[in-house]
Amino acid sequence: MEEKYKQKTANCIKVVLFGPESTGKTTLSRQLARYYNSVWVPEYAREYLQNKWNNERKTCEPKDLLPIAEGQMRLENELSKKTDTVLICDTDLLETKVYSEAYYLGSCDPILEKYALENTYDLYFLTYIDTPWEADDLRDKPYERQRMFDAFESTLKDNKRPYVLLKGNKNERLETAVHHINRLLKL
Repeated sequence: MEEKYKQKTANCIKVVLFGPESTGKTTLSRQLARYYNSVWVPEYAREYLQNKWNNERKTCEPKDLLPIAEGQMRLENELSKKTDTVLICDTDLLETKVYSEAYYLGSCDPILEKYALENTYDLYFLTYIDTPWEADDLRDKPYERQRMFDAFESTLKDNKRPYVLLKGNKNERLETAVHHINRLLKL
């Protein structure tokens, strides 16, 4: 049953864009996938929660987190078969864990927490809050960006995840990310 949250072995390097809402993760994920002629794993929660909003006018609830985690891992595991170089992940279960704790009084479903901590990646790119916040149906914390950034960075440090902080404009972030991915690929 829990296998659906487990990361499958892949023949590629996996990097994750990680950070608060509206910090350029999706934009950079797409740029990196194009740069490396590879694939990127979109954030499943966006599709899931947008559908929920459109159909019910409801936002995320704790009961949504496991279906989101399942969908995210299904996408990642399927798309990891399509590259042997680098897989760009717009998010991961550790990010879902951070949001769960931030929104639901520090709690996280034990299954989500287990796989958020067990699934591994070669490198995280922590996106800083120096990009303009853009409103949409799902984003709701424009005044808590620093607090959320601190929660994301603390999570990476507490769990000893390798990460690089990305700041600056789109080109600066892309250049920094490419430099670090090339090191992983030994280019």
